[in-house]
Amino acid sequence: MVRPGSSPREAAKRVAYGATFVVGVPLLLVVWAWRTAPAVALPAVGGAGIGSAVALSGLALLAAGMVGLVVHGRGLPMNAFPPPRFVHQGIFGWLRDPIYLGFGLVVLGASFAFRSPSALWLVTPVTWLAMAALVFGYERHDLRRRFPEQAAASLAFSIPGPGPEAPTRLERLATLFWVLGPWLLAYYGVQALGRPADAFSTLLPWETHWPLFPWMELPYVSAYLFVPLAAVLARTRDALRSFAWSGIVGTAFVTLCWLTIPVVAVHRPFTPTSLMGVLLAAEQAHSNGVAAFPAFHVLWPMLAARAWGAGRGPAVRAAAWSWAAFIAMSCLGTGHHGLVDVAAGAALYVPLRDVGRTWGRVRDGAERLANSWREWHLGPFRFLNHGLYAGAAGAVGVTVAGSAAGPGMEGAVAWVALWALVGAGTYAQVLEGSSRLLRPFGWYGGVIGAVVGIATSPLVGGRVMPLLAAFALASPWIQILGRLRCLVQGCCHGGPAPDGAGIRYRHPRSRVNHLAGLAGAPVYPTPVYSIGGNLVIGVLLVRLWTLSAPPPLVLGSYLILSSCARFVEESYRGEPQTPVLGGLRIYQWFAVGTLLAGVAATMIPGAPVAGGFAAPSGELLRWATLFFIVGAAAMGLDFPGSNRRFSRLAAAE
Repeated sequence: MVRPGSSPREAAKRVAYGATFVVGVPLLLVVWAWRTAPAVALPAVGGAGIGSAVALSGLALLAAGMVGLVVHGRGLPMNAFPPPRFVHQGIFGWLRDPIYLGFGLVVLGASFAFRSPSALWLVTPVTWLAMAALVFGYERHDLRRRFPEQAAASLAFSIPGPGPEAPTRLERLATLFWVLGPWLLAYYGVQALGRPADAFSTLLPWETHWPLFPWMELPYVSAYLFVPLAAVLARTRDALRSFAWSGIVGTAFVTLCWLTIPVVAVHRPFTPTSLMGVLLAAEQAHSNGVAAFPAFHVLWPMLAARAWGAGRGPAVRAAAWSWAAFIAMSCLGTGHHGLVDVAAGAALYVPLRDVGRTWGRVRDGAERLANSWREWHLGPFRFLNHGLYAGAAGAVGVTVAGSAAGPGMEGAVAWVALWALVGAGTYAQVLEGSSRLLRPFGWYGGVIGAVVGIATSPLVGGRVMPLLAAFALASPWIQILGRLRCLVQGCCHGGPAPDGAGIRYRHPRSRVNHLAGLAGAPVYPTPVYSIGGNLVIGVLLVRLWTLSAPPPLVLGSYLILSSCARFVEESYRGEPQTPVLGGLRIYQWFAVGTLLAGVAATMIPGAPVAGGFAAPSGELLRWATLFFIVGAAAMGLDFPGSNRRFSRLAAAE
């Protein structure tokens, strides 16, 4: 479909764009699932019945969204050629992104219907993640730009906004769906994955001798009533909203723990002689022991007790917290969890009870670090303190990559690290170098340099695929430390942010002030976003490696995950020197490219490897020390009195 009056060239663009997503993307997903089937040795789940039901529901959502955009938006369902009118009617009055949600359900349903492990455990989550990146890294911003008032309108089926008034019934129902729904998906997904080969228990030695109390199964299962009732009985929208966001963030964090920490519950044996004993035995048989650490059966009741008590008297609060405590004790009395699991669940309540306040503390800490600029002068030389973070990034990167690559690869790892440093400086000089920015460094230039170094590594005894996987494992940790440097230097900074959402830079030589002219104005803390994303990516990749995943799968996973994170992060950045092409910052286009490269990498055949990390050798530690010095000098030592290319890292006095 093309708009009346369109030029032939514009019509051709629309047809090509539509064909890409209607034909090209589905075909790519099918081929991807087929080619990666040998590499994804995970359980097959589902069947034709459940798969068809899920896929048909997705098709219905997708069709309703498309019709809504055509009828009410007077345009096409294409984000590159968006409808001229904001649509808040029909399905868009209930859901913000029905087309993406529908397509995600179609992919999930097809995975179930064909019982394809690669489609279910790789293609489906990546598809959802890529769609989320597109929504939060482009479409949300585009809607707010084009329809600033309408885009902020609330939906009928959503978590309530802030306020002291009572939530509506629909807001309570929506909260149950959007909060407990993802938790159920995560729980049953982890259950479906089964017990990992390297599973271990957190039971302390003396716990194995503790008696079992089958009657405590009653308070244990009461959590399934106590927690949902918190959403039903929360007195204010503020209380319900706090419960919802604590639950959503908690689900994301705990699921990450479940996936990366192979803890399983070891049930203490007993003979059921009562109704509660039979119920306890049935629940133990239903669970394979995974999803145990941290204990969500402790965290959920604590969050629920807070929601129950908000705005109510001391008697209700005491009753709610007593119930929550009884549920926590039942975790031990029934043997469903160990003491360590329970303690971890309780400890998580502290940062999760008010995620807004916790994020505020993280943001305040980031602002203090961003204004910790220090420098020391010695003759014509100047050393900037943020160079120490760059040195640490180099040392950690060499150590992690060398430990993953194994003995005998130390020289090749150093060769690649040198190429990465040269590539970062050369590339950024071409793209961003100017009379005001004499020695920039760019991450994508470092990636290009590392690829060149790996391709030529056989000259120094290296092996290409093991080095690609090793540096994929090291990259998140390099970037985490590198982003600390970014915070202090002011590079990779965010654009203007609302009060309370950003951090403020005050040092006159920070790039935020010197180049962007945003001294004292709140800007989005994009380096913090990057640190958080890379931390998640890093632990997931380490887990893949310890599970002996094939190196191409590890490499592809890094490229895919980092691309999605970078695409969203870039949408909040605000460096004036970064080019914008076709409505996207140039690094967003790079992220799209590396995403496709990641998909291609996962389709490369590769055998499982032993995995794990070797203890760093003396030679590797010497190389790490050298790269600490080289990295700190390259990104911390300059000549403030010179205007020659590569001479200065920041403005002179």
